[in-house]
Amino acid sequence: MSDPVLHLARRAAWGPTPELVAEIRALGTKAWLDRQLRPAAIPDPQVDALLPRWPQLGWDIPTATRSTKGWDTMVALSSAALARACWSRRQLLEVLVDVWSNALNVTNPSGEVWGTRHRYDRDVIRKHALGRFDDMLVAAITHPAMLRFLDGASSNRWQPNENLGRELLELHTVGRASGYTERDVRDSARILTGLSVDWDRGTFVYRAQDHWTGPVRVLGFRHPNATPAGGRRVAEAYLRYLAHHPATALNVARRLAVRFVSDTPSAGLVRMLAATYRRNKTSIVPVLRALFGSAEFWASEGKKVRTPFESLVGAVRALGIAPPASGTQGVLGLYWESSNLGQPPLAWPRPDGYPDVAAAWTGAAGTVQRWTTHLGLAGQWNRELGHPDPKSWLPSPLPGSYAALIDAVAARLFVPALTDRQRAAICTFFERRPQDPVKQTDAVLHWRLAHLVALILDTPQAVLR
Repeated sequence: MSDPVLHLARRAAWGPTPELVAEIRALGTKAWLDRQLRPAAIPDPQVDALLPRWPQLGWDIPTATRSTKGWDTMVALSSAALARACWSRRQLLEVLVDVWSNALNVTNPSGEVWGTRHRYDRDVIRKHALGRFDDMLVAAITHPAMLRFLDGASSNRWQPNENLGRELLELHTVGRASGYTERDVRDSARILTGLSVDWDRGTFVYRAQDHWTGPVRVLGFRHPNATPAGGRRVAEAYLRYLAHHPATALNVARRLAVRFVSDTPSAGLVRMLAATYRRNKTSIVPVLRALFGSAEFWASEGKKVRTPFESLVGAVRALGIAPPASGTQGVLGLYWESSNLGQPPLAWPRPDGYPDVAAAWTGAAGTVQRWTTHLGLAGQWNRELGHPDPKSWLPSPLPGSYAALIDAVAARLFVPALTDRQRAAICTFFERRPQDPVKQTDAVLHWRLAHLVALILDTPQAVLR
């Protein structure tokens, strides 16, 4: 491995910065990971200063439900998610919030969740991201955002809606490989009847009169389900059963291994992580410790590709772009840029969440848009953000040749070593040769510096997580 610190910064964070790399080197990789696994103990001043600019994110559900600015609240949530990825010091937490937001996806913005999605983020995903999966699953399925998104709120004993019950099995827990049947889906839907929403306040409510009663069976779960009043307890017992199921353990383990190791993690790694998950009663932190302690993680350099959103955030971090001094327009500009890239945060329209494999994001149009984004960030087109002095991207003293200059700027941007052919191509763009000397008056050090930075960020190496 070329540098374990950079490898960790690319995987357990949204991309390296000079400050992050220095912090990991000072603490050591294990101590840094231990600290990140206790995010509440990490001061986060930039994010603490930013979040009050979106006051609606602090609203309770009834207040947000009554508001006429539901769309603004949802965009505020997505903007805040992007800001946290860019500038939070609790980087591993922010990566895991993204993982679980996709595992238990509720599309944002979405027409049914304008008053609830911000609290789903706070009270479900963020609260349980480093806790226990069974607690997170119960919180998610009983939250009004999920109940509205997957039609659980309107399901009742006369007409059980199978949408939530089916996705709970297929996407959120055991998966198709578990062998569940259509009968299992029907009983899954029946168990969840009665979990609903107060239509005036927007909050969760259990409606006993709407709960289907009678014996239920899903995979190995059995319950007489005899009374309407006991239906909520049955539903919670069922959700916890699913969270502890061996097939769920494998799916959670695989999801984490795909995020942090490779698109095709080994069966052995997945089994080891799944066993850790079950042994620790669905606690997530022990699984992460096992993952980051595995030889497969440390041998996986170059085996993951950044998603478009990650490329945007990683470039912001590598370039040293700071939050806007005031207001939210600068962050909103980044949000619209993520939309141009095809991956605005939290916005995947289907229940399965954004994919995290390279094959999902290949294509000429997406590649060209990434290039355009890199040039815009390096050229400081978003004037609302806090931009560094471009000279900070240059080494001091200046190297003697163009090839050495390119290598130095690439290293400053945390881009793995370029090839001779790539250096020659970049030099050709500036009408120079790799061995040509760098002069203080050269345009590449001044008005064309943004082009040099963008071209380096455009290389295939820069796309690697």
